[in-house]
Amino acid sequence: MEVLPAPAEQESRLFGRTGSRIARALRDLRGVTLGRMGGSLRPDLPEEDIARLRQQIDSCLEARGGEVAARNQATEIGRTYLSLSDKGRKRFLLLLADSYGVDHAAVRQAAKPLFDQKSEDALAAAERRLRQLLESPRIRLLRQFNGIAQGVKFLVDLRADILRFKRDAPRLGPLDQELRELLTSWFDAGFLELHAIDWEAPAALLEKLIAYEAVHEIKSWNDLKNRLDSDRRCYGFFHPAMPNEPLIFVEVALVSGIAGNVQELLDEAAPAAVPEEADTAIFYSISNAQKGLAGVGFGEFLIKRVVNDLKAKFPRLKTFATLSPMPGFAAWLDDALKSGDIAVMLPAADALALKAKSGAQSSEAALIGLLETPDWWLDTEISGLLQPVLTRLGARYLLEARRDSGTARDPVAHFHLTNGARVERLNFLGDRSKNGFRQSHGMMVNYLYKLGDIEKNHERYTDGHIPASGSVRELI
Repeated sequence: MEVLPAPAEQESRLFGRTGSRIARALRDLRGVTLGRMGGSLRPDLPEEDIARLRQQIDSCLEARGGEVAARNQATEIGRTYLSLSDKGRKRFLLLLADSYGVDHAAVRQAAKPLFDQKSEDALAAAERRLRQLLESPRIRLLRQFNGIAQGVKFLVDLRADILRFKRDAPRLGPLDQELRELLTSWFDAGFLELHAIDWEAPAALLEKLIAYEAVHEIKSWNDLKNRLDSDRRCYGFFHPAMPNEPLIFVEVALVSGIAGNVQELLDEAAPAAVPEEADTAIFYSISNAQKGLAGVGFGEFLIKRVVNDLKAKFPRLKTFATLSPMPGFAAWLDDALKSGDIAVMLPAADALALKAKSGAQSSEAALIGLLETPDWWLDTEISGLLQPVLTRLGARYLLEARRDSGTARDPVAHFHLTNGARVERLNFLGDRSKNGFRQSHGMMVNYLYKLGDIEKNHERYTDGHIPASGSVRELI
């Protein structure tokens, strides 16, 4: 999806307050159990503390004292987790991964009777026993948080930790997979609520938009107010268990014609358009707000529901398109430059023009030299030479660069193509921000959601074909 790192300082402050709220909620729910374990375990969770934590987990899983007591114990375990350092949290999660998984020997033993049962009742009993064994103890523990205030948010943040630690601790993989499946069942699109977010929303929610915005950084409150003006719309998906936390949100501009430059689109000095006169809705930013829900897909449902809402409110809207980054283009181009593939991707006239301007002997060296020229986009001659080159190479990247699975290499392209869009237009210098040049040499792309073609485009992409307009195809 269109996701890049959020502003670190804002995000740190926000998550700090969120963690405090979760800790307070867990503390309040624990009641008389408060302090029995949380204050006695050290932040780095040394080995002797792990033994005591294991006893607490075992007691919770055995439900000593009943389900209410087990939930109180789970709450205490959750607050303990929040009190740990990164080192302690990693050791906590590794304990769950190594000691509380599925008992494979018991599963194999329980599976044998399935082939020998003579009656339906005996077969059903054997199947129930097998289902029980296939649910790991750690998932039974984590499921307890579903009934605790802020418990679901706690699990979402816990999975975000797992994803961080998994990079150098692959043993966390099975735990991550189980928790992802649990969250996927809880965050089914049917449970999600679509809300329009405007300038009158609570300040805490607006602050989260600033922190979670992951495509085009929101630089100030005036910037945010501009994005929520009368000719703009912002929508977010929310879950009943996390009513104050957007899961994913999309920013939309109501304009005339397809926009090709994000700085112009977000210009605070530009007068607001009349939304009722707009013929095009531009989706210019889609941000996942919860790192722990990575891989839990509901972005496609967001776009479809937003389109339906906009169509109902603004009947003149005929075109639904994105103005999207190309986050992998610069890296792909670097690979192509190193491998010497550029010459075969460009017409001879473009290659000759590049070499003549730079004085280099090869197309690759010429392109590298021109792109390394400070502020090259301000030089009209260099910019004029690079416009057809970068546009042509951008089209090759979007239409030809694939992952091993055969899907588009670019993650934003993959998201929109999966949802039934087509590659509509390349935009030279569409993003003149520092990040825009770093990730894509300023290139942006429009994906078009043509309502009558969405299902067909989705099926074509599933079959390995990337839908694109004729003008984009002509570029290659």
